[in-house]
Amino acid sequence: MKLPSPRGPVSDAVITALTQAPHEFTAGVPDSDDDLHLSLFVLYELHYRGWDGVDDTWEWHPGMLALRGRLEGDFEAELRRLPVPEDTDDVPHTLIAMTRETGGPSLSGYVRGRATYEQFREFATHRSVYHLREADPHTFAIPRLGGKAKAALIEVQIDEYGGGAVGRMHQEMFKDTMTALGLDTTYGAYVDLVPWQTLANNNLMSLFGLHRRLRGALLGHLAAYEMTSTGPNRAYGNGLRRLGGDENATRFYDEHVEADAVHEQIAAFDMCGSFCKAEPELAGDVLFGARCVLTMEDRWAEYVLSRWEAGESSLRT
Repeated sequence: MKLPSPRGPVSDAVITALTQAPHEFTAGVPDSDDDLHLSLFVLYELHYRGWDGVDDTWEWHPGMLALRGRLEGDFEAELRRLPVPEDTDDVPHTLIAMTRETGGPSLSGYVRGRATYEQFREFATHRSVYHLREADPHTFAIPRLGGKAKAALIEVQIDEYGGGAVGRMHQEMFKDTMTALGLDTTYGAYVDLVPWQTLANNNLMSLFGLHRRLRGALLGHLAAYEMTSTGPNRAYGNGLRRLGGDENATRFYDEHVEADAVHEQIAAFDMCGSFCKAEPELAGDVLFGARCVLTMEDRWAEYVLSRWEAGESSLRT
């Protein structure tokens, strides 16, 4: 992935440093959400596939880790202010209730019936930041679990990775959708174009995935993702068909309609339910992770819809 353009003093300091050999490094305070979340995204990517031309030893550089910890502290402090159910006696059914809550903006409904072709391309551009590495953040949890919870997570992840068949990996399927839409399928090609709300959704997964203490939150995040996937993906697929998308273009969405109908039960009961029985002290973290993703996805959808309804692009210029 090519390094993006800075969006403030901290992201500027980070990106400038990464173009050089590792050296002593410090940075100030972000001056905006754009600056904070781009900085975090750049730092997190060092733990995934890295950046073009960047020395890999930056990944564990003390200065970079210190900055990341400070930025994460600000991000997590904001997340901890979200309201989370206090009853942890029956986490699977609490998750079901949380994911059935209504009131957020229906981006999927808009895409299904009203989105223009160009708006669908924008939607896919936003989602490409995650879908081109789909499932990778949640895979960090596998070595941190045991027993039934671990087996359930692996069952979900095996499907995400196409059972080992490259063409069936969800990451690869999304490339087909992007190709049909005339988009660049290069990993991370659109980081510069997406707003901080999109980056924040991706940073949330990395925050949970890279900290063992937040393994419960990561499972809650995945469960909420899977449990709210079937209906929206059906709408996205139908929206793309309405705009002329063929079977190859919609295969990514159609696959999620079928797979996630099964995954939602596995995630809620076998994965989160078993985890909470094994580590009951972390049951609240499972619900915290679910609340975070549900809230942030709603905020992102609200931003995108507000721009479209104003007749503007939801992407940065």
